[in-house]
Amino acid sequence: MERDATGAGGVIKLQIKFGGETIPISLSSDSTVSELKFLLQSSTNVLPRGQKLIHKGKILEDSKTLGSSEISNGSKIMLMASQGLHQADGPMLKGAPIVSNYQRIVSADRNPSRFVEQVSVDKSRAERWKITGVVALSECHLKVIPDEVWDCGSAARVLDLSNNHICDVPAKIGSLTHIQKMMLNANEISDDFISWEGLTYLKSLTYLSLSQNHLTALPSALGTLTTLRQLHIASNILKSLPCELGLLMHLEVLNISNNRISTIPACIGGCHSLIEVDLSSNLLVTLPETFGNLQNLKALHVRNNGLKSLPSTLFKKCLKLSTLDLHGTEITMDMLRLAEGWEEFDKRRRLKHQKQLDFRAGGSAEFDEGADRN
Repeated sequence: MERDATGAGGVIKLQIKFGGETIPISLSSDSTVSELKFLLQSSTNVLPRGQKLIHKGKILEDSKTLGSSEISNGSKIMLMASQGLHQADGPMLKGAPIVSNYQRIVSADRNPSRFVEQVSVDKSRAERWKITGVVALSECHLKVIPDEVWDCGSAARVLDLSNNHICDVPAKIGSLTHIQKMMLNANEISDDFISWEGLTYLKSLTYLSLSQNHLTALPSALGTLTTLRQLHIASNILKSLPCELGLLMHLEVLNISNNRISTIPACIGGCHSLIEVDLSSNLLVTLPETFGNLQNLKALHVRNNGLKSLPSTLFKKCLKLSTLDLHGTEITMDMLRLAEGWEEFDKRRRLKHQKQLDFRAGGSAEFDEGADRN
């Protein structure tokens, strides 16, 4: 039962005004302004450090409780966002995302093939696919995958369906048994219309891109794709990762930036071959200590998250790490300098930067991880 809002610790209901919308929030009056900002991150895309909360003309201080800030039940608070301190594609502003009529039909009927015309492919083009092994259908305004693709069967090595309007990846995908590289990014694929079971038949798959779709979850079947070397699932709506991710022992590049992930499972430490990991623009507050198991890791991108610290094992055990992007986090340079292994990491990053300058690849002589100086 909620306690009286006028007493210490009472639950109060607030109305946060942001971008023309009203966001309802309920929390204890003993909560700090900083804790309120953390709650608002998931519904606004604005990092806590980029939020300015104003009540009755006064800017609220992070360290003070709501009660001591004269915030009571029903109070209205204005949220202003600092430019650049947001995750994903920017702050959530007034108006829902644009959804095409085609998407609405699919959502209502659950059978997209009924509402689109079948696409035919020139016979000579289909024959060329079989000879070269490359099925190139990027930016063809497709709504369904043409039947001629399935006719390629084991001859197909590369499938590029990126930048279309495809929402259904059927079980037939498993017929492309020798496919090595598959690009399905920038389509309209959602959880219910991708056959992960079909993907499990692709025993030669090394590259998979599903970025810029509408996926909210990844199944345990992901762990069967043990030949994967690159996995790109950026800019979806993922909230978590399956523990089976740790079974991808040959994975070298993992990009899950611009999602809604709040926790990275400890199983990521099983991906011993990882060289580059991009976790930017999510809802992360901590990273598991098992990151220290990634001894081949060279680049870690965690910008635009709520991180306040790094795993104690990171600098100590990841002896190849030379690129670290901390822009938009709460980690300071003072904290980094105190971490065990920092000095050796610092030497590696400076050496890498110097090589970039020598080959005129660096933009300027200044470089940093994005950590605050104090």
